[in-house]
Amino acid sequence: MPPIRVLLVDDHPVVRAGLASVLSEQSDFQLVGEAEDGERAVRLARERHPDVVLMDLRMPRMDGITAISRIARDLPRVRVLALSTYDGDADIRRALEAGARGYLLKDMLLTQLVSAVRAVHAGERVLPCLLAERLLAHSFEPELTDREIEVLALVARGLGNKDVARQIGRSSETVKAHLKSIVTKLGVANRTEAVTVALARGLIRLGQ
Repeated sequence: MPPIRVLLVDDHPVVRAGLASVLSEQSDFQLVGEAEDGERAVRLARERHPDVVLMDLRMPRMDGITAISRIARDLPRVRVLALSTYDGDADIRRALEAGARGYLLKDMLLTQLVSAVRAVHAGERVLPCLLAERLLAHSFEPELTDREIEVLALVARGLGNKDVARQIGRSSETVKAHLKSIVTKLGVANRTEAVTVALARGLIRLGQ
């Protein structure tokens, strides 16, 4: 059997070196390239035709979600396994909806990376039980709209209703209505709890 051709994508050189070391120990793996951002990942995937891409999600120039969607669209035979430090259900859902065949947390890699690459290459989907449970726990809840996420991200930056209204070009009353909907959908008591829950789930990020 030919080796499994793997493309490694992560913006941290130390992380890439560690992952490359793990992969090189496997006689049935062949590391065909490394990339430090999503743009280079897409380019190398087109040039070198890997079987599996290990894709970090948070990177400069082009994030992992965008890179996954482009690879899935242009190279449907290439299977992508998402790697992340984020365990929020929103992060997991975005990666899977973009076309990833699996999702691993980086602190799981030592024990699960090799078997996950083989499983994804074989056509299986990989999602550890903890992450699957987290995804399922919120799968039937109403989703926030893009505008609600925008409002909540501005609130997380410390902006009051009037400042949020100016940022989005709407009235303070509209912002209040968005916040009421957000609080209801997330099942929390107030805007502070809404921000806390949204950050934990990966719906928003500080600095967004």
